[in-house]
Amino acid sequence: MDMTLISIILAVSMLLFLAAGLWVSLALIGVGVLGLYLSGNEQIGLLFASSSWGASTSWSLTALPMFIWMGELLFRTRLSEDLFKGLSPWLSSFPGKLLHVNVLSCGIFAAVSGSSAATAATIGRMTLPELKAQGYSEKMAVGTLAGSGTLGLLIPPSIILIVYGVAAEVSIGRLFIAGALPGIMLMGLFVGYTTLWALFNKDQLPQHGKDDITWSIRFKALKKLLPIVALIAFVLGSIYGGFTTPTEAAALGVFGAWYSLSSRVL
Repeated sequence: MDMTLISIILAVSMLLFLAAGLWVSLALIGVGVLGLYLSGNEQIGLLFASSSWGASTSWSLTALPMFIWMGELLFRTRLSEDLFKGLSPWLSSFPGKLLHVNVLSCGIFAAVSGSSAATAATIGRMTLPELKAQGYSEKMAVGTLAGSGTLGLLIPPSIILIVYGVAAEVSIGRLFIAGALPGIMLMGLFVGYTTLWALFNKDQLPQHGKDDITWSIRFKALKKLLPIVALIAFVLGSIYGGFTTPTEAAALGVFGAWYSLSSRVL
């Protein structure tokens, strides 16, 4: 069969699968099976078995459950509360005020969890009720959280980058290094948009901001950020410094998150 016709059939099949509500993973498998059949390949079962086994037994994938575990441990701590208290004094007089806490907290938490879902859940659990109670626009509070929550897809140690690195057979450490600067730039764009929105929508911000916060209070609040900054340096610093692989760094991150959780419980 002509390759052009096969391509059209596969494209239409993919759209039909998705329109029918089929999961993306199952739709991709279905298109793959159909493509092999139309191209005349009769070893469909053998190809799927060997490729699935080869992809799932990669040592690099062991970093995935550990980073997910680390995010779950951090979710159980008061980390989001510490981030809020540590950043609030520095942002209360900035245009947009505490809306920036969502952006910066998500960026910081993404640098240790690697998961967008864990980032949005952990930060939103603390910031959304507080911002609503202080009179901030609920629509903007949710918007900044939803947008910044996606930083976990790019800022290392991103779980998506690990999966891509294994699939494309490229260095995960290099992907982490490559993702750091774009992640920071994206976080800066979120901050910039929030600032512009605040300048044009001052009526949707609380007017009782804490503009009288002294520098001593600001520097004292930085102590709240020390554990999370130390954990970021612990995990990413070991990778960037060439001391550990991403898998080994994930194990160190789990240990650091467990220590943080146990110290708070005790």
